[in-house]
Amino acid sequence: MLTWVYPPGLVDRVVAACGRTEQRRRLLPARLVVYFVLGLALFSPAPYLEVLRHLVEGLRGAGMLGSWRVPAKSSLFRARDRLGPEPLRVLFATTAAPLADERTPGAFWRGLRLMAVDSTCWDTADTPANQEAFGRPGNTRRPDRAAFPQVRMAALAECGTHAVLDAELSGCRTGELTLAARLVRSAGPGMLVLADREFLGVPLWRAFTATGARLLWRVPANRVLPVQARLPDGSWLSRIHAGSDSKKRDPVRVRVIAYGVEGHDTEYRLVTDLLDAQRFPALELAALYCQRWEIESVFAEIKTQQRGRHVVLSSKTPDGVLQQIWAHLLVHHALRVLACRTAAAGGTDPDRLSFTDTLRSARRSVTTTPGIFSP
Repeated sequence: MLTWVYPPGLVDRVVAACGRTEQRRRLLPARLVVYFVLGLALFSPAPYLEVLRHLVEGLRGAGMLGSWRVPAKSSLFRARDRLGPEPLRVLFATTAAPLADERTPGAFWRGLRLMAVDSTCWDTADTPANQEAFGRPGNTRRPDRAAFPQVRMAALAECGTHAVLDAELSGCRTGELTLAARLVRSAGPGMLVLADREFLGVPLWRAFTATGARLLWRVPANRVLPVQARLPDGSWLSRIHAGSDSKKRDPVRVRVIAYGVEGHDTEYRLVTDLLDAQRFPALELAALYCQRWEIESVFAEIKTQQRGRHVVLSSKTPDGVLQQIWAHLLVHHALRVLACRTAAAGGTDPDRLSFTDTLRSARRSVTTTPGIFSP
């Protein structure tokens, strides 16, 4: 699967573009190290040497290894350090793309591709270097601090396929709104971006709408949204202002949809820039908002099923941590490609396919099939 989604030629070009091509013949050339780091994510939390044996087992069975031997663990550490995180980041940026088309069940609504933005945190090894680079949640009093330094990740994902299109990484001191603003580069016309209430702010709203994307975001409970015009479907037109706009001279016009859920006392409110109540009925938009939770499932797939429950990223250096996270994103994207191709062949919804079964199938494919990333 790894060489199918990330062909060796592409890996070589990315490695060269990042200036990581080796100057002399090595036991662990850069191309192999890229696949090895991806293997660490695919077989997480298996140890180094076991993962490398998985990667070359198919080659050994086909008699393609020749005199090459599995190197010492210390050599693998040094090879990862030489590679760094940049080739993995660039490889993800080069290959991450929407996977759904108009025939994919649940991927579009009234011609708009359903997307979601959200953030999560990764626990990293408790080392001075990681703490300095990423920080840890809590205040400075040790009993109230988190057990591990954390990396914050904001992501933009396709709801219908669970494919992550873009991601931004930083320490936990960086706010999720700051990271989400950098994801605007991957938004555009034809998308309907869903987000939770923490993201509702005029600067971020304007940044996304400037790309041509349409928005459907939840409203914080304390936000006042006065009725300016009531629409036939029960929604209404209102305005929101930036916190810096104290005189309210530069409003953003929005449509508000308020609704309840049977059995719950909470009233939910959404705002959208889809102002036409006839083309975009409020009842459908309210029902559609639950698709935002698909990105929570994406994070669970990556951090719980793929990485492993309660597994802490093992790298002791910030570069190693970032390299691991990009590798997990690359492997998850490859798994979603596999699931989407399988679902399309069977005429089913990608959501109906088990992610765990897809992961197991991919692991088997690596260990039983001769690869083309021969050392």
